Amino acid sequence: MKKYLIIIFLFTLYLQSCQQEVDTTFLITNEKVGMLDKSSLARDVELIFAKDSVVKDTTALNLGNKAKKLKIYEKGGRHLLTLTPSADSIPQIENVRFEDPRFTTEKGVNIKSTFKEIKEAYTIKKVITSTNNVLLLVKESDVYFTISKEELPSSLRYASSKNIDAVQIPDKAKIKYMMLGWN
Repeated sequence: MKKYLIIIFLFTLYLQSCQQEVDTTFLITNEKVGMLDKSSLARDVELIFAKDSVVKDTTALNLGNKAKKLKIYEKGGRHLLTLTPSADSIPQIENVRFEDPRFTTEKGVNIKSTFKEIKEAYTIKKVITSTNNVLLLVKESDVYFTISKEELPSSLRYASSKNIDAVQIPDKAKIKYMMLGWN
């Protein structure tokens, strides 16, 4: 009897060790974006993305200033992310702009998603109207979305002073920008 218990126990341990881990390379959470986390320092970006290419704003560097934007490219040339460091004495990453659709939130939203997919996954907290775009803030995440006014009905496109409500945005409206703000 003891032999069978030991065999069952060892088999259970074997099955647990065989479970695949979730690949978080392109996962967006409030605390992490792939290997980058909320407390990452701007100076460590080249270490974090050692397998990729980090391109700094050369105009700012030539003037002796800190880089204003850090663009991350895969070795094959695909633009992955654009990072904006804070203006602190020890700059951390303040904003992340997603350029690659493989970066997906825990709820399955990425830059190729539509407004319908956003509102099915998240609760819209606020809609901010600007001249050319509509900014969507959601309750459950620090991720925010920009939709071009070109995606809206013509009656809303050209009215610069008109506030737009979430119910006025068509379900098929595409995301222009998807960003994450860490304050």
